[in-house]
Amino acid sequence: MEVYLNRVDGLDDAICTMFLSKRHLTREKELEIRNEVQLHTTSVYDGVTPLGAIRPDHSAKLAVWLQNTLKIGAEHITLLRFIDLSFSVYGLHRGGQDDLDAHSMRMNNRIVRASTRLGTFERGEMSEYYMGKILPTDVALAALGITMPDEIVYEGQTYVRASNGYILKGMENENDVKRGLYMLSIPSDFIFRIQLTEFSHVYKLRRELGTAHPELKQAVESMASQLEVATQGLVTRDLLLEIPN
Repeated sequence: MEVYLNRVDGLDDAICTMFLSKRHLTREKELEIRNEVQLHTTSVYDGVTPLGAIRPDHSAKLAVWLQNTLKIGAEHITLLRFIDLSFSVYGLHRGGQDDLDAHSMRMNNRIVRASTRLGTFERGEMSEYYMGKILPTDVALAALGITMPDEIVYEGQTYVRASNGYILKGMENENDVKRGLYMLSIPSDFIFRIQLTEFSHVYKLRRELGTAHPELKQAVESMASQLEVATQGLVTRDLLLEIPN
């Protein structure tokens, strides 16, 4: 499984809201904030450091602004809704992806997954977590040297062999039918966007100390770690647990 934080957006907006709430924001101050954020965050994505990540050599002024914004935002959570995160995940098992999908409202429905309807999964495909833990029937039979017929007749109908079972002949190439045999262990890819305030909720429920599936815990903990690095240690796990939602 691979997990990537692609972008951190809206730091300048969030800082501006902090000044705005007490009528301390002028147009000149806003331009200063936006230029400071642009100057001290990454603008080129190398696949490792997210776009919008705070640079290690960032200014003390930006650090103070962000520290204050995060401190106030931990109580007044609308401020932190201006900070948007983009993640890509490759290879999380489908059941774990479904559990993350339970939070799609928190993402404003901004999540798109590799479709089991439009894509095809081969026999034995599974996420990294399940490798060495389970044996799909097709794999087990092959290991035992048991050959499965390409076609069988069941209740007067002919069925054609497919991944994890058989499909009625004539429908073996229809993805809507093929996916009925897919297991929840198949690897799933997806991209989603989520506000910092809402990500804190996801983290609370799916973190290592929670009751989620181990592979989903691993994914969410990786997201939290990458976010902490991208913000030069300003957005910590403790902060995520502190934000009410």
